[in-house]
Amino acid sequence: QVQLVESGGGLVQAGDSLRLSCAASGRTFTYNPMGWFRQAPGKEREFVAIISGNGKRFYADSVKGRFTISRDNAKNGIYLQMNTLKPEDTAVYSCAAPCNILTWTCDYWGQGTQVTVSS
Repeated sequence: QVQLVESGGGLVQAGDSLRLSCAASGRTFTYNPMGWFRQAPGKEREFVAIISGNGKRFYADSVKGRFTISRDNAKNGIYLQMNTLKPEDTAVYSCAAPCNILTWTCDYWGQGTQVTVSS
């Protein structure tokens, strides 16, 4: 079966950095857009970033300039480098694939990794 597993979350202070990783198995997503989403306590899941099969990147305005999405097709995975973290970035971060760039929706989802940013 298709599985996506995130790692790299943790508890940090405002201004710190974290790098999230996502490894997929059961299907190759080399030609598919993959993305990161997050869900904060009491809020709806929101789009964070998507990277297309040919490396085009899209970001939510709230993270633009601070977060960077990348992919490693040899590992069938993606990464999210998060810099200058803010308390409002606190959420469960999930990776997903394949994603539709036009609708920002995806078919398969990982279990998520917790990112907590203290003020």
